[in-house]
Amino acid sequence: MVKRIVANIKTDDLSKAHQFYQDILELDVLMDHGWIKTLGNHEETKIQISFASQGGNDTEVPDLSIEVDNVDEVYSKMKNAGFEVTYDLTNEEWGVRRFFVKDPFQKLVNILSHH
Repeated sequence: MVKRIVANIKTDDLSKAHQFYQDILELDVLMDHGWIKTLGNHEETKIQISFASQGGNDTEVPDLSIEVDNVDEVYSKMKNAGFEVTYDLTNEEWGVRRFFVKDPFQKLVNILSHH
């Protein structure tokens, strides 16, 4: 039985993750060995992996999807921090409010809340 799935993003500068993933998304450092840093939270998390031919509404398939409590607040923080929003904040017909943003590693991240 699978206990955990972790997304791995290659980088030569681990510190680039700080503002996007720690300051704005408020993830905690769960492990740091200098060459690898794992962020997350200490709450039990659902295990999910998705496969897609498109990202919904004919958008690009995002590299990561991150569900948050308040997508409007996170959207404002990302815009204020100057991160590139590639799909504006939208209420989707399948019951999520979301936006796409490029992280510091140029990964496309789908940030969403269910409504």
